[in-house]
Amino acid sequence: MKIIMLGAPGAGKGTQAKQIAAKYEIPHISTGDIFRANLKNGTELGKKAKVYMDQGLLVPDELTCDLVMDRIAQEDCARGFVLDGFPRTILQAEALTKALNNIGQAMDYAIDVDVPDENIVNRMSGRRACLNCGSTYHIVYNPTKTEGVCDVCGSQTVLREDDKPETVQKRLAVYHEQTQPLIDYYKKQNILKTVDGTKSMDEVFSDIVAILGE
Repeated sequence: MKIIMLGAPGAGKGTQAKQIAAKYEIPHISTGDIFRANLKNGTELGKKAKVYMDQGLLVPDELTCDLVMDRIAQEDCARGFVLDGFPRTILQAEALTKALNNIGQAMDYAIDVDVPDENIVNRMSGRRACLNCGSTYHIVYNPTKTEGVCDVCGSQTVLREDDKPETVQKRLAVYHEQTQPLIDYYKKQNILKTVDGTKSMDEVFSDIVAILGE
């Protein structure tokens, strides 16, 4: 089962991707996790990615494509995978389609978690992240046990630059310009499914399971 998660930044697709991966026992492949690992380790890729991420811009194709393709080729993806944060442009989608076709495969589902922009700005400004271990929280929906302290490692949690309202607005503008066309792309391939992302996380997941099957 090969699944692509679509939706604006902050729509909750990452949370849903993790739940899908756990339920169906397939890897959750997040470019965000790949970037965070590189940022934490101070690699050249991480430094390059940080320049774009701090401005709320998408990381260029050449920094992501090879990493994702290599990841898909690994043994644990034999039964399928959930892609979260890739592809983000039509060019990336076409490259992915071509790469899968070359090994006789194709994506099964593209699931769009649909949330209005206004909801996203409010939602993301409440997010807090631990820069040490990568855990994420929300001051309303998923608060830490102790305010400002990561439950996992005890480090301080912060409002990341790319979660600030002005940066979120910029990210949404980029999303609508570059990423939203993917919805039409996968609709033409007859694999697009849309769920209402304004519902509770559990309700959204139930809707996704209804699409994928038990």
